[in-house]
Amino acid sequence: MTPLDVRRAGLVPYEAGVALQAELVAARKAGTIPDTLVLLEHPPVITLGVKVRQSRDHVLASDAQLAGLGVSLFEAGRGGDVTYHGPGQLVGYPILDLRPDRMDAHRYVRDLEEVLIRVCADLGIAADRKAGLTGVWVGEEKVAAIGVRLSRWVTSHGFALNVTTDLSHFGLIVPCGITDRGVTSLGRLLGTAPPMARVEDLVVGHLCDVFGLSRP
Repeated sequence: MTPLDVRRAGLVPYEAGVALQAELVAARKAGTIPDTLVLLEHPPVITLGVKVRQSRDHVLASDAQLAGLGVSLFEAGRGGDVTYHGPGQLVGYPILDLRPDRMDAHRYVRDLEEVLIRVCADLGIAADRKAGLTGVWVGEEKVAAIGVRLSRWVTSHGFALNVTTDLSHFGLIVPCGITDRGVTSLGRLLGTAPPMARVEDLVVGHLCDVFGLSRP
């Protein structure tokens, strides 16, 4: 089995996370690193996916309001709409080479959803998919968002799982452009959130299982 390198980076500014991904993607294309998963958290930031990078219609707060709250705004270069990252949210950036037998972008997104659905199941939460939508849902509320980028079948960006995220900050945006559904977190669903390290371990294990990689 192919090994997975896991990098647990802690709290990383969003722009530094983007730069790190660019370095890792180049290295993965060159074959100088194995498949890699970066796990981190970001300071408060709103990111715009390629669907809305020319529009701020789904950002409800003004620049002054965002500045007052210490929330940054960035164009992310990933697929999808607008989303929020902040402390207490586990962000995963898989840098995977999908060649030769996983070259299917739709399948890749569904596989990431499967990883997070299994993580939730291990914690006693019945999460699932919503037809026509991306991400992982509990009832009518999204617990994890997904937005990916593929370059020559090497992946970047990835998923954001709300663990103890300040959910009030999602009120600054229309999350993923969806107006009629809410956002939740593991902490809200469970009453007491599991330690972030445990959630990270579950993500690593299930990502290896779903993608046929050997656990580090």
